[in-house]
Amino acid sequence: MWLSLLLLPLLLPGPPPALCMEDASFPHLGESSQPPPRACPPRCSCPRADTVDCAGLDLRVFPDHITRAAQHLSLQNNQLQELPYNELSRLSGLRTLNLHNNLISSEGLPDEAFESLTQLQHIYVGHNKLSVAPQFLPRSLRVADLAANEVTEIFPLTFGEKPALRSVYLHNNQLNNAGLPPDAFHGSQAVVTLSLSSNRLSYVPPSLPSSLERLHLQNNLISKVPRGALSRQTHLRELYLQQNQLTDSGLHATTFSKLHGLEYLDLSHNQLAAVPAGLPHTLAVLHLGRNRIRRVEAARLRGLRGLRYLLLQHNRLGAAGLPAGALRPLRGLHTLHLYGNGLDRVPQALPRRLRALVLPHNRVTTLGARDLAATPSLAELNLAYNRLASACVHRRAFRRLRALRSLDLAGNQLTLLPSGLPASLRTLRLQRNQLRALEPEPLAGLDQLQELCLAHNRLRVGDIGPGTWHELQALQVLDLSHNELSFVPPDLPEALEELHLQGNRISHVGPEAFLSTPRLRALFLRANRLHVTSIAPEAFLGLPHLRVVDTTGNPEPVLVQLPPTAPRRPRAEGP
Repeated sequence: MWLSLLLLPLLLPGPPPALCMEDASFPHLGESSQPPPRACPPRCSCPRADTVDCAGLDLRVFPDHITRAAQHLSLQNNQLQELPYNELSRLSGLRTLNLHNNLISSEGLPDEAFESLTQLQHIYVGHNKLSVAPQFLPRSLRVADLAANEVTEIFPLTFGEKPALRSVYLHNNQLNNAGLPPDAFHGSQAVVTLSLSSNRLSYVPPSLPSSLERLHLQNNLISKVPRGALSRQTHLRELYLQQNQLTDSGLHATTFSKLHGLEYLDLSHNQLAAVPAGLPHTLAVLHLGRNRIRRVEAARLRGLRGLRYLLLQHNRLGAAGLPAGALRPLRGLHTLHLYGNGLDRVPQALPRRLRALVLPHNRVTTLGARDLAATPSLAELNLAYNRLASACVHRRAFRRLRALRSLDLAGNQLTLLPSGLPASLRTLRLQRNQLRALEPEPLAGLDQLQELCLAHNRLRVGDIGPGTWHELQALQVLDLSHNELSFVPPDLPEALEELHLQGNRISHVGPEAFLSTPRLRALFLRANRLHVTSIAPEAFLGLPHLRVVDTTGNPEPVLVQLPPTAPRRPRAEGP
């Protein structure tokens, strides 16, 4: 009886009994050999043997069944509140741990959590609920991201004694100077990037790593840089101090003198009344916008021959704010931003190699024959929203600007197009002036002009002289919106692709309106005086590329039948 029961499973059909582990490694003859399935936590993905991705699953609990072989673990964008020490300690081979955007508090991140992670190189704990930094992070660390938490304190071994540490991100926390110990980076002399922006620091912390190349301190409460605070940072290339409370007295004459490799310095949005002294000769970008600077002294800029970009917008530079020759030492200057000051004329004796002069929203009233003669390399000139009248713009004002590609004269008081415009122009902006007439002479020779904006003027079709558009053979965009046009101007340039006529008085579009513009792609006719029968059915027949017609905002809804798509040319077949 018992013998029959023992033999019964062997006699019945069905799967064979389980083999021992040694037997399981040898497949039966004739069967294909396949590796056993790799263990992976539920709902997670494991694209490689060393990678576990559990991101964005709304997890509230640390996942089970993470392989001990994991080197890269992604848990970002979940709802984890804590890391269990016993689970984390198993994963001693981890190199990357991504916990970005969870709900982890300092209580949920025990100090011993990282003791066993002796190979960890990258840790991302940004956008969590940490109130203090972990007291201990592994010595192997290379990148640490604790940004966007509520951290008020870090400890000596949080980032200290990490010889391989390269990048530390602590921005958007609540750190003040008391929460940042003097030895915070002791033994970590490979750090090249440190971000402490958007905290509560009142002065530049001392004892920062001498290896730093990028230091972000913007948006703090910094009112001074203590003497010698940056004396060891000789490798620093980028320094961001904008949006603080710096005054002239908060900067010493030697504050920047040791920064022999500094290329980018941002001091904008502070309370400086003068250009700082002792600026490094290596500077390429100097941002001083939105301060209280009233006058620029040449002595403060002497030696900055490599400076490429000088930004002085929104200061208090008046008529005497930029004395003649004040910027002459800047021989390599490419771009000068003076937006939103009180200048009443173009600064004199500008650097000869200047390529972009940005002067909108000042009080410039005249443009003399020689005001721009010293800058023949200008490619961009922006004089928008000043007080220029046609009678005060000399006919030879632009004569020397043979490389000028973009000219912005919007928002002035011009009644006529300026004379002597450079043939090199690609873009000309004249919107929001008082233009009442267009004649062909000022536009003659502008055969490279691609964009012309004449919006918000007082133009009527009868005020546009015959042949005005004849020279503009390259014009692709023409903006005549918000004028006093009663119909589509005739003989528009053949290359035109975009035509803005909105906000005029157009009540009729005849069959010949667009005969001269076969390449038109977009047409804007909204807010005119069009009715259902105002547009001739044949008006768009010769426009095979037309894709956009905007007729909204007219007295009656106007339906436009677009022409059929132009047939595509067949591709040339290969041999």
